[in-house]
Amino acid sequence: LTMGGQVLLFFSVLSLSLVLGQVSYSIPEEMSKGSLVGNMAKDFGLDVRRLKLGKARIFSPDTDDYIELNNDRGVLLIKNRIDREALCGQTTPCALHFQIILENPMEFYSVTVEITDINDNPPSFEKNDVKFKISESAVRGAKFILDRAVDPDVGLNGLQTYKLEPSENFVIKLHDQADETKNVEMILDKPLDREKHEHFSLILTALDGGEPQMTGTMQILITVLDANDNAPVFTQPIYKASIRENSAVGTTVMRVTATDADHGSNGRITYSISSILDSARGLFEVNGENGEIRLKGNIDYEKARTFQINIRASDDGGLVDSCKVKIDVIDMNDNKPDIHIMSKSNVITEDAKPGTTVTMIHAKDADSGENGKVQCTMNENIPFVMKSTTSDFYSLMTESDLDRESASEYNITVICSDEGVPSLSSSVTLTLQISDVNDNAPVFERSSYEAYIVENNTPGLSIFTVKATDADWNQNARVSYILEDSSVNGVPVSSYVSVSADSGVIHAVRSFDYEQIKDFHFRVKAQDGGSPPLSSNVTVKIVIQDQNDNPPQVLYPVQTGGSLVAEMVPRSADVGYLVTKVVAVDVDSGQNAWLSYKLQKATDRALFEVGLQNGEIRTIRQVTDKDAVKQRLTVIVEDNGQPSRSATVIVNVAVADSFPEVLSEFTELTHDKEYNDSLTFYLVLALAVVSFLFITCLVVIISVKIYRWRQSRILYHSNLPVIPYYPPRYSDTLGTGTLPHVYNYEVCRTTDSRKSDCKFGRAGSQNVLIMDPSSTGTMQRIQIKINVIVLDANDNAPVFSQSVYRVTVPENAPKGAVILRVSASDNDKGTNEEITFSFSQHTSSASSLF
Repeated sequence: LTMGGQVLLFFSVLSLSLVLGQVSYSIPEEMSKGSLVGNMAKDFGLDVRRLKLGKARIFSPDTDDYIELNNDRGVLLIKNRIDREALCGQTTPCALHFQIILENPMEFYSVTVEITDINDNPPSFEKNDVKFKISESAVRGAKFILDRAVDPDVGLNGLQTYKLEPSENFVIKLHDQADETKNVEMILDKPLDREKHEHFSLILTALDGGEPQMTGTMQILITVLDANDNAPVFTQPIYKASIRENSAVGTTVMRVTATDADHGSNGRITYSISSILDSARGLFEVNGENGEIRLKGNIDYEKARTFQINIRASDDGGLVDSCKVKIDVIDMNDNKPDIHIMSKSNVITEDAKPGTTVTMIHAKDADSGENGKVQCTMNENIPFVMKSTTSDFYSLMTESDLDRESASEYNITVICSDEGVPSLSSSVTLTLQISDVNDNAPVFERSSYEAYIVENNTPGLSIFTVKATDADWNQNARVSYILEDSSVNGVPVSSYVSVSADSGVIHAVRSFDYEQIKDFHFRVKAQDGGSPPLSSNVTVKIVIQDQNDNPPQVLYPVQTGGSLVAEMVPRSADVGYLVTKVVAVDVDSGQNAWLSYKLQKATDRALFEVGLQNGEIRTIRQVTDKDAVKQRLTVIVEDNGQPSRSATVIVNVAVADSFPEVLSEFTELTHDKEYNDSLTFYLVLALAVVSFLFITCLVVIISVKIYRWRQSRILYHSNLPVIPYYPPRYSDTLGTGTLPHVYNYEVCRTTDSRKSDCKFGRAGSQNVLIMDPSSTGTMQRIQIKINVIVLDANDNAPVFSQSVYRVTVPENAPKGAVILRVSASDNDKGTNEEITFSFSQHTSSASSLF
């Protein structure tokens, strides 16, 4: 894979739990934004559609600003310019590590991108110039330590060699150190002569090995002094020290010591830092008089774990020595674990199976050793468990079945702690919503309902409300109420009550009568709006409450209207003699049927009394000869309803010891009624005259009908073409050429079921259909006269099988029922034998019946 330079591709697959693979790329630093890093989809064998549907993204706390993922192409691109020196310093190899996360199902892949160095930095010296004072007595081979140049690049691109110009008196020598670095030493190759040259100016050039080669320079100014034959010497060439990270500024790290055998100014030593790496610049300082090294800035173990400083000791004669100081940083537990939720999904259905992965959690501590070991826990008493999959990665899964109705939301707090002393911890809370599944049927508030309604109610009246609740949510909890099909006394229950689908209010469809129905049961179904819907049933009992809508009915004594039947009381009757008993009933119930009897009027109120509860008529004193034979009592019977209803009965009582005495009184009563009988006679006479006139008119009408019928029969039996005669009022008004369906009927009803008989007039025709419906009330009989004609195209008229047909039809006969079949025959042949039946004459109201 080539991009700007040679790039090596490393690919390997790791079978680590959810980590499905790992691939490595190598790219040079300083690549332009948008440059291709690698085809991730191809290298991992993934379809580009899988990247889009899985919402593929890069997860890394450290590399978000450098690499980006293009889901449309499945490639990794440069997001921002990468400076290897700023990213890794002198550390090699320099690499970026991150993961590619996919969801539905959750997967992640590890990617390593190695950043290779290019020669983009020239060597540089810390100082532009350096000054030396060298005694003219310095012997050949005297060495002078120079500041090293620094090149941030590594490998061949790093610092390789030095060049000194001019080189008449001095040469450059590189001295290898134990840490694989090189000290730059300027060696006196030719003795100095102050009298010839008191000052020298040399140029030290540092060169790297890159292509193209880059250089850096420093000017060396030399002042020749008088003889100083002893140079300072450090007590040891390498010093080692350690310091805790986050130590306060000004903390003493250590102290270096050098000695000089000279005396006076030539033996006075001055300490200074000769060279220092970029990572340590500005962090340390040395006391020039005593060699004490102090902390000048803040150090962080996570940024740099060791520092190296070169200390120079010089006397006033210009002789110097150098030593190396290595400072190790001691890690402190100053970083809390960093927690990242790798999935943005915060909803899970309540029917998720145990072991379903909810999300992945990444927890890492920047500290090292025990301070960097992390353990994660979560809050208790929740149906979730957290398991460690790989290092620093945890899976949050369901541990048991979920129930949204018990808990619709969980706040899962994950706490990650390191093992430092004292331990530091971080926490993050994940709010997880439980989405609803229709797993709860509606539940009624009661196991059964009983409602009461007073009879004679208004149709549409609200009786009662059933209420059911559903523990589910939203549409799954929307309850509808349905009246289940059933019957009450053979009648569909829907003709008695209805139920509101939304509110569960039960309404009366009809007005109820307690005397016909006292209670009835039906079932109501509550059904939710889920898919599939769930339902439950409840039994509702409607109790009809009685209303005082029926008056008492007197069974005894029977009121015969004008009858002189009386109860006899002997004159020898004692006090409390039972004369008779008024018997009454009330078809109502309860207190509406509690009857009380009172004496309203009496010929002699001092002689009789009526039992309030039992209706017994008794004497309340001894009967005397002065008491009248004829006694008339009016008894009122009242019920206990509100308002009460009553009935009145008249009781005739004859006070006599013998029957002739009663007859004598009866005769007197007959004379008293003579006037009334005369009045009745005249009324009956008037009624008879009216009846006679009515019957006369009826006979005339019937005679006319019979005459017309006979005329039509004569036409039928003649040899002339059949042209029946129809009165003008029977003409065809519809213009269809057919006869209108008309029939006449006579009805006679009884006026009193006990005394009247049902009488019928004589039929006006022999062709009569008699309907004789039977009923429990007053009997009715209806005669319907129908004339049927048969048309034939030939000269032989059809002949009915009989001249008169009679049939009785119940009044509740269903529509379409066959009540009679008439038949006729024709002596003709062929088409002339075909017979068509139709109505010839009938009254206008029969067209809707037959």
